[in-house]
Amino acid sequence: MIYFDSFGRGKSDRAKSLKDYTFDRDVEDVEGLRKALKLDKINLLGHSYGGMVAQAYALKYPDSIKKLILADTLYSGEMWQSNDDNSNNEIRNQFPEVWEKVQQLRMQGFQSGTKEHQAAYQVPFGLLYFYDASNANKVTIDFYETSSADKATSEQNNDVYYTIAGADADFLIGGDIAKLDFRTQLKNLKMPTLIIAGRFDRVSMPKYALEFKRYAPQAQFVMFEKSGHFPFVEETARTMEILRRFLSN
Repeated sequence: MIYFDSFGRGKSDRAKSLKDYTFDRDVEDVEGLRKALKLDKINLLGHSYGGMVAQAYALKYPDSIKKLILADTLYSGEMWQSNDDNSNNEIRNQFPEVWEKVQQLRMQGFQSGTKEHQAAYQVPFGLLYFYDASNANKVTIDFYETSSADKATSEQNNDVYYTIAGADADFLIGGDIAKLDFRTQLKNLKMPTLIIAGRFDRVSMPKYALEFKRYAPQAQFVMFEKSGHFPFVEETARTMEILRRFLSN
Protein backbone atom coordinates (compact mmCIF):
# COMPACT_ATOMS: atom_id res chain seq x y z
CA MET A 1 0.00 0.00 0.00
CA ILE A 2 1.30 3.45 -0.93
CA TYR A 3 0.09 6.35 1.24
CA PHE A 4 1.45 9.76 0.35
CA ASP A 5 1.29 13.34 1.60
CA SER A 6 -0.10 15.50 -1.17
CA PHE A 7 1.67 18.73 -2.08
CA GLY A 8 1.54 21.17 0.83
CA ARG A 9 0.45 18.58 3.39
CA GLY A 10 2.32 16.59 5.99
CA LYS A 11 6.01 16.29 5.14
CA SER A 12 5.60 17.25 1.48
CA ASP A 13 6.99 20.55 0.21
CA ARG A 14 5.12 23.82 0.73
CA ALA A 15 4.25 26.03 -2.22
CA LYS A 16 6.23 29.20 -2.86
CA SER A 17 2.95 30.81 -3.93
CA LEU A 18 -0.56 29.92 -2.75
CA LYS A 19 -1.57 29.91 -6.41
CA ASP A 20 0.33 26.64 -6.74
CA TYR A 21 -2.26 24.88 -4.57
CA THR A 22 -4.95 23.69 -6.98
CA PHE A 23 -7.35 20.78 -7.29
CA ASP A 24 -6.00 19.99 -10.76
CA ARG A 25 -2.48 19.74 -9.39
CA ASP A 26 -3.62 17.23 -6.78
CA VAL A 27 -5.10 15.11 -9.60
CA GLU A 28 -1.98 15.37 -11.75
CA ASP A 29 0.28 14.51 -8.81
CA VAL A 30 -1.45 11.13 -8.47
CA GLU A 31 -0.61 10.36 -12.10
CA GLY A 32 2.90 11.75 -11.64
CA LEU A 33 3.43 9.49 -8.64
CA ARG A 34 2.15 6.45 -10.54
CA LYS A 35 4.58 7.13 -13.37
CA ALA A 36 7.51 7.91 -11.07
CA LEU A 37 7.05 4.59 -9.28
CA LYS A 38 6.71 2.82 -12.65
CA LEU A 39 3.36 1.30 -11.73
CA ASP A 40 0.90 -0.13 -14.21
CA LYS A 41 -2.80 0.03 -13.31
CA ILE A 42 -3.42 0.91 -9.69
CA ASN A 43 -6.19 0.36 -7.17
CA LEU A 44 -7.03 3.87 -5.99
CA LEU A 45 -8.75 4.76 -2.70
CA GLY A 46 -9.77 8.35 -1.99
CA HIS A 47 -11.34 9.44 1.30
CA SER A 48 -13.35 12.67 1.80
CA TYR A 49 -11.64 15.43 -0.26
CA GLY A 50 -9.31 12.72 -1.54
CA GLY A 51 -12.37 10.98 -2.95
CA MET A 52 -13.06 14.02 -5.12
CA VAL A 53 -9.47 13.87 -6.38
CA ALA A 54 -9.96 10.15 -7.04
CA GLN A 55 -13.17 10.76 -9.03
CA ALA A 56 -11.47 13.39 -11.19
CA TYR A 57 -8.45 11.13 -11.67
CA ALA A 58 -10.58 8.13 -12.66
CA LEU A 59 -12.49 10.21 -15.20
CA LYS A 60 -9.31 11.68 -16.72
CA TYR A 61 -7.06 8.60 -16.51
CA PRO A 62 -9.40 5.58 -16.65
CA ASP A 63 -6.70 3.40 -18.20
CA SER A 64 -4.49 3.94 -15.15
CA ILE A 65 -6.96 2.44 -12.69
CA LYS A 66 -7.72 -1.19 -11.98
CA LYS A 67 -10.28 -0.61 -9.21
CA LEU A 68 -11.64 2.54 -7.57
CA ILE A 69 -12.74 3.03 -3.95
CA LEU A 70 -14.52 6.20 -2.85
CA ALA A 71 -14.92 6.62 0.91
CA ASP A 72 -17.16 9.18 2.62
CA THR A 73 -16.69 11.62 -0.21
CA LEU A 74 -18.61 14.23 -2.18
CA TYR A 75 -19.60 14.44 -5.83
CA SER A 76 -19.86 18.23 -6.21
CA GLY A 77 -19.16 21.61 -4.70
CA GLU A 78 -22.90 21.94 -4.20
CA MET A 79 -22.94 18.81 -2.04
CA TRP A 80 -20.00 20.21 -0.05
CA GLN A 81 -21.93 23.42 0.55
CA SER A 82 -24.98 21.49 1.79
CA ASN A 83 -22.81 19.59 4.22
CA ASP A 84 -21.16 22.81 5.40
CA ASP A 85 -24.63 24.16 6.12
CA ASN A 86 -25.45 21.04 8.13
CA SER A 87 -22.19 21.22 10.09
CA ASN A 88 -22.88 24.81 11.06
CA ASN A 89 -26.41 23.91 12.09
CA GLU A 90 -24.99 21.22 14.40
CA ILE A 91 -22.55 23.71 15.92
CA ARG A 92 -25.28 26.34 16.34
CA ASN A 93 -27.47 23.84 18.21
CA GLN A 94 -24.85 22.01 20.29
CA PHE A 95 -22.38 24.81 20.99
CA PRO A 96 -24.36 28.07 20.96
CA GLU A 97 -21.62 29.84 22.90
CA VAL A 98 -19.10 29.01 20.14
CA TRP A 99 -21.61 30.01 17.50
CA GLU A 100 -22.16 33.41 19.16
CA LYS A 101 -18.42 34.18 19.20
CA VAL A 102 -18.09 33.16 15.56
CA GLN A 103 -21.03 35.31 14.50
CA GLN A 104 -19.57 38.32 16.30
CA LEU A 105 -16.33 37.85 14.34
CA ARG A 106 -18.19 37.41 11.08
CA MET A 107 -20.08 40.66 11.64
CA GLN A 108 -16.67 42.33 11.91
CA GLY A 109 -15.70 40.92 8.53
CA PHE A 110 -13.55 37.97 9.59
CA GLN A 111 -13.89 35.03 7.19
CA SER A 112 -13.26 31.43 8.20
CA GLY A 113 -9.75 31.42 6.73
CA THR A 114 -8.53 34.06 9.18
CA LYS A 115 -6.65 33.11 12.32
CA GLU A 116 -9.18 34.91 14.50
CA HIS A 117 -12.07 32.95 13.03
CA GLN A 118 -10.21 29.63 13.25
CA ALA A 119 -9.38 30.23 16.92
CA ALA A 120 -13.07 30.72 17.76
CA TYR A 121 -14.46 28.06 15.43
CA GLN A 122 -13.45 25.10 17.62
CA VAL A 123 -15.73 22.23 18.66
CA PRO A 124 -14.95 18.61 19.67
CA PHE A 125 -13.89 16.46 16.74
CA GLY A 126 -16.48 13.86 17.71
CA LEU A 127 -19.45 16.16 17.07
CA LEU A 128 -19.43 15.97 13.28
CA TYR A 129 -17.28 13.00 12.36
CA PHE A 130 -18.24 9.98 14.48
CA TYR A 131 -21.09 7.63 15.36
CA ASP A 132 -19.52 7.23 18.81
CA ALA A 133 -17.89 10.55 19.73
CA SER A 134 -15.40 8.77 22.00
CA ASN A 135 -13.86 7.18 18.90
CA ALA A 136 -12.39 10.59 18.06
CA ASN A 137 -9.66 9.63 20.55
CA LYS A 138 -8.52 6.96 18.10
CA VAL A 139 -7.59 9.56 15.50
CA THR A 140 -4.47 11.63 16.04
CA ILE A 141 -2.60 14.11 13.89
CA ASP A 142 1.08 13.27 13.85
CA PHE A 143 3.12 16.47 13.82
CA TYR A 144 6.34 14.44 13.86
CA GLU A 145 9.51 15.07 15.80
CA THR A 146 11.26 17.86 13.94
CA SER A 147 13.84 20.54 14.48
CA SER A 148 12.69 24.14 14.61
CA ALA A 149 13.96 24.61 11.05
CA ASP A 150 11.62 21.85 9.84
CA LYS A 151 8.61 22.93 11.89
CA ALA A 152 7.03 24.95 9.07
CA THR A 153 6.91 21.89 6.84
CA SER A 154 5.59 19.40 9.39
CA GLU A 155 2.43 20.95 10.79
CA GLN A 156 -1.09 21.04 9.41
CA ASN A 157 -1.31 23.56 6.58
CA ASN A 158 -4.63 25.41 6.45
CA ASP A 159 -3.38 27.43 3.48
CA VAL A 160 -4.14 24.47 1.22
CA TYR A 161 -7.74 24.16 2.37
CA TYR A 162 -8.62 27.83 2.19
CA THR A 163 -6.91 28.22 -1.19
CA ILE A 164 -8.60 25.25 -2.86
CA ALA A 165 -12.00 25.56 -1.11
CA GLY A 166 -12.19 29.35 -0.76
CA ALA A 167 -11.28 31.95 1.85
CA ASP A 168 -14.59 31.44 3.70
CA ALA A 169 -14.80 27.69 3.08
CA ASP A 170 -16.41 26.78 6.41
CA PHE A 171 -19.44 28.84 5.44
CA LEU A 172 -19.31 29.49 1.70
CA ILE A 173 -17.53 27.13 -0.67
CA GLY A 174 -15.43 28.85 -3.31
CA GLY A 175 -12.14 28.30 -5.10
CA ASP A 176 -11.69 25.18 -7.20
CA ILE A 177 -14.19 23.15 -5.17
CA ALA A 178 -17.16 25.37 -6.07
CA LYS A 179 -16.67 24.47 -9.75
CA LEU A 180 -16.64 20.70 -9.31
CA ASP A 181 -19.57 18.49 -10.29
CA PHE A 182 -19.03 14.84 -11.26
CA ARG A 183 -22.67 13.74 -11.20
CA THR A 184 -23.30 13.43 -14.93
CA GLN A 185 -19.95 11.68 -15.54
CA LEU A 186 -19.91 9.02 -12.84
CA LYS A 187 -22.06 6.63 -14.86
CA ASN A 188 -19.24 6.51 -17.42
CA LEU A 189 -16.72 4.92 -15.06
CA LYS A 190 -15.94 1.47 -16.43
CA MET A 191 -13.59 0.16 -13.75
CA PRO A 192 -15.02 -1.78 -10.76
CA THR A 193 -16.00 0.85 -8.21
CA LEU A 194 -16.81 0.61 -4.51
CA ILE A 195 -18.44 3.51 -2.66
CA ILE A 196 -18.69 3.47 1.14
CA ALA A 197 -20.41 5.88 3.54
CA GLY A 198 -21.20 6.22 7.23
CA ARG A 199 -24.77 6.50 8.49
CA PHE A 200 -23.77 9.11 11.11
CA ASP A 201 -21.47 11.16 8.90
CA ARG A 202 -22.42 14.83 9.35
CA VAL A 203 -19.90 16.23 6.88
CA SER A 204 -20.90 13.87 4.05
CA MET A 205 -24.49 13.18 4.98
CA PRO A 206 -26.31 9.99 3.89
CA LYS A 207 -29.04 12.20 2.42
CA TYR A 208 -26.59 13.08 -0.34
CA ALA A 209 -24.17 10.15 -0.19
CA LEU A 210 -26.96 7.75 -1.14
CA GLU A 211 -27.37 9.68 -4.39
CA PHE A 212 -24.15 8.07 -5.57
CA LYS A 213 -26.33 5.01 -6.22
CA ARG A 214 -28.24 7.04 -8.81
CA TYR A 215 -25.27 8.78 -10.40
CA ALA A 216 -23.05 5.66 -10.45
CA PRO A 217 -25.53 2.76 -10.61
CA GLN A 218 -22.81 0.39 -11.77
CA ALA A 219 -20.87 0.83 -8.53
CA GLN A 220 -21.14 -1.25 -5.38
CA PHE A 221 -22.43 0.88 -2.49
CA VAL A 222 -22.05 0.01 1.20
CA MET A 223 -23.49 1.98 4.12
CA PHE A 224 -21.79 1.50 7.49
CA GLU A 225 -24.53 1.71 10.12
CA LYS A 226 -22.29 2.39 13.12
CA SER A 227 -19.87 4.86 11.58
CA GLY A 228 -19.48 8.55 10.89
CA HIS A 229 -16.87 9.95 8.51
CA PHE A 230 -14.31 7.23 9.31
CA PRO A 231 -15.74 3.70 8.90
CA PHE A 232 -12.19 2.33 8.87
CA VAL A 233 -11.84 3.66 12.44
CA GLU A 234 -15.27 2.81 13.86
CA GLU A 235 -15.99 -0.44 11.99
CA THR A 236 -12.47 -1.49 11.14
CA ALA A 237 -13.01 -5.24 10.81
CA ARG A 238 -16.02 -4.87 8.52
CA THR A 239 -14.23 -2.23 6.43
CA MET A 240 -11.21 -4.46 5.93
CA GLU A 241 -13.41 -7.44 5.06
CA ILE A 242 -15.31 -5.47 2.42
CA LEU A 243 -12.15 -3.94 0.95
CA ARG A 244 -10.37 -7.29 0.76
CA ARG A 245 -13.36 -8.93 -0.88
CA PHE A 246 -13.69 -6.10 -3.41
CA LEU A 247 -10.00 -6.04 -4.28
CA SER A 248 -9.66 -9.82 -4.59
CA ASN A 249 -12.91 -10.48 -6.48
